[in-house]
Amino acid sequence: MDHADILLESGTNELEIVEFHVLEDMGQGETRPLAFGVNVAKVLEIIENPGLAPLSSAPHPCFLGTIPLREMVLPVLDLATWLGIRRAAAPGEVVLVTRFNLRTTGFLASGVTQIHRVGWKSVETPHRLIADCVTGLTCIDGRFVQLLDLERILFDLDPVPDGDVVSERPTGRTITVLLAEDSAVMRQMVSARLAEADIRVVLTGNGEEALTVLRELAADQAAAPDAGRPGLPDVVVTDIEMPLLDGYTLTRRIKEDPRLAHLPVVLFSSLITDDLRHKGRTVGADAQISKPEFGRLADVVRSLIGKP
Repeated sequence: MDHADILLESGTNELEIVEFHVLEDMGQGETRPLAFGVNVAKVLEIIENPGLAPLSSAPHPCFLGTIPLREMVLPVLDLATWLGIRRAAAPGEVVLVTRFNLRTTGFLASGVTQIHRVGWKSVETPHRLIADCVTGLTCIDGRFVQLLDLERILFDLDPVPDGDVVSERPTGRTITVLLAEDSAVMRQMVSARLAEADIRVVLTGNGEEALTVLRELAADQAAAPDAGRPGLPDVVVTDIEMPLLDGYTLTRRIKEDPRLAHLPVVLFSSLITDDLRHKGRTVGADAQISKPEFGRLADVVRSLIGKP
């Protein structure tokens, strides 16, 4: 394991992103590159565009068909079409082969710039007008790079089927979960699923907000334990990729705080794979679930209640 991997797995609030661009056709022969980024952990490889073109019979305009890639058939989506960008044809187009949410998907882009290491502290929360497709903005070498919400793209094209929702029913005791999740869509979905299992959810938009809420609740509880104010949650459920403070770092800071260390923490992310679980264990996560596994979340939360 190299030094970079150690840094990224130990909750230093950093990530590596692949910066790529989509060449926008501005009309009258004018073009401009739009810079985007995606977490390196989601990218398996980058290949040349084999000459894909839009399909008239495609189930969605952004679907470009499939290509053989070793032992699999890879579906490829046109990022520009999904983003509503008029893409100009360019030499050197690439397909980013990604793996997350237990799915392998290709995304067509105009080209790749380079890989950067950035701190989540430098990633800003996007304006609400673009928040549906962008999870964060960061400035690199004087240009803004938009971190794309690839999960949202796949969800829009193939929503979680009804069979994947929770089946648990209320048991009499209301459990409280603090959820740290930057995606408004995911916040709504997760809280709705947990509510079906009689689990109350306190919503926060990123790791920094979640940590602030937890520390304030701990301070209130210590100052006036019998004041009847809301206490600490029973369990913390957190995404990993979030502006300002990521889920790995949030978990590490919870476990390092004597007032919070007893709280079970569940990492709930598209980045949970067999190859990356060691990162969650390093920071002390009590459980790790991939986002497609909605049906397991309530059961896992309940299983952690009362454990030493």
